[in-house]
Amino acid sequence: MQGEGPSRVSRREALLYIGAAAALPALAPRAARAQAEGAAAAPEASGDPRAFGPERHGLSAFGELKYPADFKHFDYVRPDAPKAGSFSQIAPTTSLNQSLTTFNTLNAYILKGDGAQGMGLTFDTLMARAQDEPDALYGLVAKSVAVSGDGLAYRFRLRPEARFHDGSKLTADDVKWSLETLKAKGHPLVSQAIRDLEAVEVEAPDVCILRLSPKRTRDLPLTLAALPIFSKAYYSKKSFDDATLEAPLGSGPYRVGRLAQGRLIEFDRVADYWAAALPVNVGQNNFERVRFEFFRDRDVGFEAFKARAYLFREEFTSRTWATGYDFPGVREGRVTRETLPDLTPSGGQGWFFNLRRKKFQDVRVRKALNLAFDFEWMNRNLMFDAYKRTSSVFQGAPEMMATGAPQGAELALLEPFRGKVADEVFGEPSVPPVTDGSGQDRKLLREAIGLLRDAGYTVKDGRAVNSDGEALTIEFLEFDNGLNKHVSKFISTLKVLGVEATIRLVDPAQYQQRTNNFDFDVVSQRLSMSDTPGEGLRQVYSSESATIPGSQNISGIADPAVDALIEKIVAAKSRDELNLACRALDRVLRSIRSWVPAWHKGSHTLAYWDAFGHPAEKPRFARGAPEVWWWDEDKAAKSGVKA
Repeated sequence: MQGEGPSRVSRREALLYIGAAAALPALAPRAARAQAEGAAAAPEASGDPRAFGPERHGLSAFGELKYPADFKHFDYVRPDAPKAGSFSQIAPTTSLNQSLTTFNTLNAYILKGDGAQGMGLTFDTLMARAQDEPDALYGLVAKSVAVSGDGLAYRFRLRPEARFHDGSKLTADDVKWSLETLKAKGHPLVSQAIRDLEAVEVEAPDVCILRLSPKRTRDLPLTLAALPIFSKAYYSKKSFDDATLEAPLGSGPYRVGRLAQGRLIEFDRVADYWAAALPVNVGQNNFERVRFEFFRDRDVGFEAFKARAYLFREEFTSRTWATGYDFPGVREGRVTRETLPDLTPSGGQGWFFNLRRKKFQDVRVRKALNLAFDFEWMNRNLMFDAYKRTSSVFQGAPEMMATGAPQGAELALLEPFRGKVADEVFGEPSVPPVTDGSGQDRKLLREAIGLLRDAGYTVKDGRAVNSDGEALTIEFLEFDNGLNKHVSKFISTLKVLGVEATIRLVDPAQYQQRTNNFDFDVVSQRLSMSDTPGEGLRQVYSSESATIPGSQNISGIADPAVDALIEKIVAAKSRDELNLACRALDRVLRSIRSWVPAWHKGSHTLAYWDAFGHPAEKPRFARGAPEVWWWDEDKAAKSGVKA
């Protein structure tokens, strides 16, 4: 989790490397026609809603594009950044089948196995993300796109120079095969996100048309444009859904280099990369090598950083950030510590109940367990007062977070659910209680005991048991020990309520398998949120996703009101509409109490051996490292760091 452990679910990387669907951006086809180059009137002028409008260079959720058709590079890059050196780190996030601590396959787009970090570096996509806009994409493999008047067809014109690493041409046939294969065999998060892709037509070797279902979500076109393109010829002799350590044929700026299963993987820059000079790539992909290191224990990982086994580290543990950086490299000025603002939504972070299990199905039980969590004590004693309490799944996006009692249009959205959702939805939104910081707030614990009693539990011999004599037990499932102190404190307070709780530490493969199959009581997760929520909300909170193995609906929420409000969000025609519906959804989700909210902070705390340069300002919606950083030979020499 943020601050005390790497993210379990990717944020912005999800768009670039196909991670969690919750972070995928959204697209409203009709709104997109209002953007540059007179696109708004063209489809309707023909009188045929199936006719294509003019070709344009980019797409966004509601038509906003910062960069014109003739832009040279993104504003946040150094266009003449040197191409040299290496960048190495431990995994900061996960997506799809990835693990933070190991890997056993280079296929990162299926459910099977533990996928290697960084595989998105080897594949190109139709369009590429601008990291200083909420959800805009610009041409990469596709030099342009035209949208039909009804918004149900997208014609992508490919660049004739697009190539795979073996020199073979990347064509519309490869796009068709890739999208159809991901829909049929890809990770459930991907296949579900693109289920309303009806057909891919090859109009010419350099032209493909994506046809969408009328019920398609606003997200779908941008999601499709950001998916990896695989070589149809390469996979004609191989099975796509195999977990394998054979490096696949790619077309991106890097190819797989040296690897040691479960320990490290390197990516080598492709010297003759076909798209290096395109505006979406200028000033990026600057390192000759990018390496990911894997450690089963985070303390061992930190010691490895101190010994220069890898050079860059985003610090997620507050105690280490406050007390651990006193080693010689820091004292001698060879290690730089830097705090960069994180202005993206931090999303929902905390401990998630598995509502599929009978013991968690009474909201009074979930409320009681929430009252036993003493954030104030933990923040002061374990985290150096570095964090703020999370209250919303839209944390960090104030325009999407519920405040006060619902009024006007927001109240109108909620009225159909009166009597079907908790009464509190129509009042002030639920917020976690503020404790007295003692570690055992007696007032809150008395309230929790009352809730458990109302739910049918009585304490006998120190154990909370129901009318059937069943004890209320909880197993916290983890794959590393980074949160042990926090969970142990939580467990000690739960014991006062008569709740028997334990920590189960399993290896990453078993953790992945158990969470994929919803075989757990409680897990810690960070479910990151897009700046333009849409289809991803279905993946995380809809009734449909609650039963899909590998789903991000980790709690198993299946609520008609939630489903209906998600549909309002994905159908929103403007940001104001979207934000309004998000606030309404926020109220309902808070009332369900499907999780124990944890903490957040609005910054990236970085440490690195001083061998890098980076732009004065990072991109608004991303960390920027390693994408726009570069190797600085002079700094490296002074710091005694070798590439």
